[in-house]
Amino acid sequence: MQIRSPQRLNFLLIVITAWAVAYAVASAPLCVNANDTSSPPTQSQESESRSSSSLDFKTYRAQIEPIFLKMRQGNVRCYDCHSVMNTRLKLQPLTAGDSTWSEDQSRQNFAVVSKLVAPNEPMKSRLLLHPLAPEAGGDPTHTGGKFWASQNDPEWQMIAAWVGNSGSSATAQPHGSKIVTDQPGFDSFRTTVEPIFLKERPGHARCYGCHSEGNRAFHLAKLSAGSAIWNEEQSRLNFKNVLQLVTPGDPASSRLLMHPLAPESGGEAFHSGGRQFASQNDPDFLKMAEWVKGLNRSDAMTAATTKVRIYVTNSAGNTVDVIDPATNKTVQTIDGIELPHGVVFSPDGSRVYISNESESVLDVVDGNTGHILEKLPLGGHPNNLTITKDGKRVLVGVRESTGWIEVFDTASLKKTKNIPVSGPVHNVYVTPDGKYAVAGSIDTKNLTVVDLQTEQAVWNLNMGSGVRPMAFEANPDGSTKRIFAQLSGFNGFAVVDFAKHIEEQRIKLPDQPGGYGIAEGRTGTPSHGIGVTPDGKSLWVASTAANALFQYELPSLKLLGYVELPRVYPQGQKPSGSVPEWITFTPDGKVLYVSNSGDRSVSAVDTEKRQLLAIIPAGEVPKRINTMVVR
Repeated sequence: MQIRSPQRLNFLLIVITAWAVAYAVASAPLCVNANDTSSPPTQSQESESRSSSSLDFKTYRAQIEPIFLKMRQGNVRCYDCHSVMNTRLKLQPLTAGDSTWSEDQSRQNFAVVSKLVAPNEPMKSRLLLHPLAPEAGGDPTHTGGKFWASQNDPEWQMIAAWVGNSGSSATAQPHGSKIVTDQPGFDSFRTTVEPIFLKERPGHARCYGCHSEGNRAFHLAKLSAGSAIWNEEQSRLNFKNVLQLVTPGDPASSRLLMHPLAPESGGEAFHSGGRQFASQNDPDFLKMAEWVKGLNRSDAMTAATTKVRIYVTNSAGNTVDVIDPATNKTVQTIDGIELPHGVVFSPDGSRVYISNESESVLDVVDGNTGHILEKLPLGGHPNNLTITKDGKRVLVGVRESTGWIEVFDTASLKKTKNIPVSGPVHNVYVTPDGKYAVAGSIDTKNLTVVDLQTEQAVWNLNMGSGVRPMAFEANPDGSTKRIFAQLSGFNGFAVVDFAKHIEEQRIKLPDQPGGYGIAEGRTGTPSHGIGVTPDGKSLWVASTAANALFQYELPSLKLLGYVELPRVYPQGQKPSGSVPEWITFTPDGKVLYVSNSGDRSVSAVDTEKRQLLAIIPAGEVPKRINTMVVR
């Protein structure tokens, strides 16, 4: 071919580039039709655009938008095509040097994506149907390939949940350790309270002048050079520190207010920064007091949390997955522990303890790196384990012929005692007040309570069936009120009066939904996984027979509702259940996590709305699941 002009050369280069991009798109598993510009939006789609205000932007930015930047097979991202080509999904180019979009860019992307969505109707949303396989209900073709084989794909379900929840103005964003934009109390702190720390008060140095220096209990971040106010990241650090000095809802018990208040007005005897507030009628004092009154205790505790992680042991593999509940993504995988069973943590999060069935050892893992530090030999085959409230002892249940609990001192990592119990131990727990350990045996059908001060069994109760997972309800004084125990062969749970040492009643779960458990071979454990929310107001129970989670009100045990779990689609067979196993919660109780052993996944559920938030891929047969909280 003879090139006659520079213009001809430029045209050829454009054609070749376009062909190369189209080829990359065809090889990539995620894009919403890189070449589809054939027809303008229909009236229906314009209506969908007008409905974009009902879609939740915060959830979009936290969960949906990162999908477009995910590196796919062939090292191609949706972004690579959809930021340079004129498609219906036209994404904003990233700013040079940035790995994610700014909020303004995200809002422009959000407006575009909204045109591809029918709020509350996932199966009418092009964003979901175009990349979905035709046999699963998707569009016939997609230039970017069909990367969702079924509607059970975790990414598909995450987007579908966002679309399906769009009728509500409430955000479906998960809660956890990572900083989120709707952190309770933060916005009002930044606009009302924080400026007080920079204010020049007559005759006084600014709060900032002292509290940005040295290692003080109340420490303020240093302002960036040339800045007169804190940036958002610095403000969030200040917010976290301030919460340590506040009793939510109670200004008079909050050191933030009482320490700088003049003693003659009810303040503390001395403040090295002087009497910043002469009286409780000071306008700035009143602003701070009003802010403290509006804080919710559980929200403030969550905001003050520095780290939350969800750990799930993959019982048929050699890994433990670690999930960040702020993003519902796996952020770490611990390798080299074959057949991991239970998992617990030191109070400061520096150590993770995992019972290892393959080697009959207690693995001690570095909480930061995930590296195995020690392997402590056990006297028999372990099942579940627990840790005392002070973090000084790890208790490992041993499932051998006689059964016992092995006690390890966490300072020396030495075994200190074997505590005999009534039968091989499957699960072991510490009661809410930290005074007792409770062991359950499938083999002897016994529940055994151990006094942790004397390290001796103090009472037993035969349940008539194998004792499975348990959960605990506390009295107002923190002592243990009731045990909720799941049993072999029973689709429900038993209620045990802790003080009287008797079974009060058995509560059978509803028959509907139902129809699961037989194909999965789980008729012996129709109900598995149980937990009380951190605020003690509800009990959640997982059912394999129903492939669902049921919520009961506490203390009444009134059924409130249920949440269906993902289904599994075996080839050539009818759908089966995900086989739920264990339950845990975020510290505020707003999100529940359940391991789906038959689906190789973990489901995140909004406990208030009883709605699925996310499905997170896991390893082989995920079972025991627990929440690490470090404050």
